[in-house]
Amino acid sequence: MKINKTYRALLDKAMDSMLSAIEIYNKPNFNYREETFAVLAINAWELLLKAFILKENKYNLRSIYVLEPSIKKDGTKSSTRKIPKLNRCKNPMSISIVDAISILDFQKKLPKKLKDNLDSLIELRDNAIHFVNLKSISRQIQELGFACVKNFIGVIKYWNLDLDVSSYNLYLMPLAYIDEKITVPSVITAENESYVSFVKRLLESDDEDESDFDIAISIDVDFKKGNTFDSVGVHFDAGGVKVELTEENIKSKFPWSHKEMTDRCRARYSDFKQDPKYNGLVREIKLNKKLCVPRPLYFDNPKSQKTYYYSSNVLQFFDRHYVRKEHPIE
Repeated sequence: MKINKTYRALLDKAMDSMLSAIEIYNKPNFNYREETFAVLAINAWELLLKAFILKENKYNLRSIYVLEPSIKKDGTKSSTRKIPKLNRCKNPMSISIVDAISILDFQKKLPKKLKDNLDSLIELRDNAIHFVNLKSISRQIQELGFACVKNFIGVIKYWNLDLDVSSYNLYLMPLAYIDEKITVPSVITAENESYVSFVKRLLESDDEDESDFDIAISIDVDFKKGNTFDSVGVHFDAGGVKVELTEENIKSKFPWSHKEMTDRCRARYSDFKQDPKYNGLVREIKLNKKLCVPRPLYFDNPKSQKTYYYSSNVLQFFDRHYVRKEHPIE
């Protein structure tokens, strides 16, 4: 299938920019880490948003150009005809990331948490030169960065963009916290405090909608004596060695009750009904040990009635059987 060249170039450059942002952030010693990451990550998002807008408008380049009224022969501005605005090199000017966000937000194609994460990073990029002591909020900024990378991968699948991310290792390393003993409390400048307050307002306005996107992702690093060399990585194999999970592990891997799973499906799919079709699919899920686990209703009484807990991955299973809403509230 032939793909529009401009659309392809935007996607490829978006990925290159995000990879550069991650590579810079993961360098062992880089003093302008957070600011550089924000600049490159926002550049990646701007290119990705433009690619999506272009695709949605059937690859019409005018959809990503800044348009202005044309000048008529009498020197007045036309009220109907618009032409691309030119930059100093006489090339058409494309819309900014703020314009792209505004367009997609107006069309209700941009999830709220994703928009808030982008707004936070744009604010960081725009105010980077005013930060005097960025180390004092470096952890908070990294939490935004984790969400930024996760959202970038997620939206490529969410919007069905023609970009394969399976061959890339997209993650940020929490290098700033490895040598935590040498970190001392520092004074937060007025600029930093204003920025933190700005992000807090976005987080407080979050409606807890459990969508696939995040404003920020919490980082918890737990230092323990000992090592992991005695641990062995495992994968599922029908003929493999049986592995027992603690109740705490089970709860984290299979967090949903039947009711919660049903509620998620109802919010996610336009054609969902709690009918025999759904009941049949649930029975099929119960046979899959990677998606469902039976547990006693009372953990301290193994003989009590069983109840079932489900992995959040069940949604990938249901995606094959139901139609997702254009903008699901999950």
